[in-house]
Amino acid sequence: MHKVRFNNRIVEVPEGTILSDILIKSGEELPHLCGGKGACKKCLVLVNGKEELSCQYKIKSDIDVVLPENDDIFSDTGSSESGEITENCCLCLDIGTTTLALALVSLDEKKIIKVKTATNPQRAFGGDVLTRIEYCNKNGVSELQACLINKINIMIDEFGVNRINTMYVSGNTTMLHIFFGVDPSSIGVAPYTPVFLESKEINGDETGLMNIEKVVSLPCISAFVGADLVAGINYAETPKNNKYNLLVDLGTNAEIILYNRNKVFCTSAAAGPCFEGANISCGMSATDGAIYSYSLDGTFKTIGNISPKGICGTGLIDIISVLVEKGVIDETGYMDCEEFFITDIIKINQKDIRQYQLAKSAVYSGIAAILKEKSISFNDIENLFISGGFSAKINIDNAIKTGLLPKELKEKIVVLNNSSLLGTVKYACDQNNLSVYLNNAEYIDLSTNSLFSDLFIDNMEF
Repeated sequence: MHKVRFNNRIVEVPEGTILSDILIKSGEELPHLCGGKGACKKCLVLVNGKEELSCQYKIKSDIDVVLPENDDIFSDTGSSESGEITENCCLCLDIGTTTLALALVSLDEKKIIKVKTATNPQRAFGGDVLTRIEYCNKNGVSELQACLINKINIMIDEFGVNRINTMYVSGNTTMLHIFFGVDPSSIGVAPYTPVFLESKEINGDETGLMNIEKVVSLPCISAFVGADLVAGINYAETPKNNKYNLLVDLGTNAEIILYNRNKVFCTSAAAGPCFEGANISCGMSATDGAIYSYSLDGTFKTIGNISPKGICGTGLIDIISVLVEKGVIDETGYMDCEEFFITDIIKINQKDIRQYQLAKSAVYSGIAAILKEKSISFNDIENLFISGGFSAKINIDNAIKTGLLPKELKEKIVVLNNSSLLGTVKYACDQNNLSVYLNNAEYIDLSTNSLFSDLFIDNMEF
């Protein structure tokens, strides 16, 4: 047995134990975005003074481990807060793959009283849905559920309120499975069948939540279009005059919904983890020190207005847009230098650009494919709503210049921030009928769609 010392703790483990396994089981929220494959390089720690990847390090002796600071990811919900607690309150929760957002809501005033946000602790098991499904398939769902419920309980406690009658919950289909302790493994393999899609209502005690009488989840549409998108449609405007709206939730999996008063068409495109900072050489999540904005003159802004530590998704979009405009990157994505330095140590390279090309083409091609599939033109679109973790800081001009979003819809783009949370709040307050979105929904599978495949290749260039 060997002793592992970290954060004033000592744990004894057998020889050959993987360090990250110990950290995860000890409740440390060190990100393992690649699911422990050693690819994302985001779980670096100091072992006896030397940098090591915790997911690859096998313990062979007594060691001292120093963990990096764990900053919460920036999350702008787009909500306004009244701050006044009334007699009749509820809680609304959005379980994002990356972040959690919890709102205390006055049902008397139909207003948000206060919002708490936090990083989803499941990032310790993988940065995206598929790596977490893979973990559940191998190890069961209990660990991921337990760390999630523990974090939510901490957030509830911070509100300082007595027992709440109802918590309303939204999130993607996999996140809701894990929240309820249901194994999501069937979502990860063809034919991608969820255990449930319908709304669930259970006692709060059954989930392990403290001081909650009952939990009500919003319904999902399919394995990859979840309650978060149902909530998003609920929050967004309904188009007028036979027009359509588009709702695009930007993330590792970009969900796209095309809808009007009578029809709902939806799909999802695997954009990859680069928007979250994974698979980017100097990429990082949207935490303090992340470059989120970059200008033509080389100036940049960081979250928290502190010295730069890396690049988050919106910063990557800006940097690539600037380099394309300057001619450092050509239309094929080729960069005429091995690395481009933003600071003395922060840079992007050719591989980073290729990662972005894959992501941006997936999103743009998903939008184009669903429109062409249904013979709907850009002129038929009233609004393009953008939601998701980094939508609050996205530079729309640069997103269009790099081919992430269609230039034809530039004047119709509306940023919604966290439409999942806001749509859940609206449902909690109004109890409006969500079945219209579900009964009329048609899912379009892009993985077998030849039109999408052709568009994906065509839209790789800048």
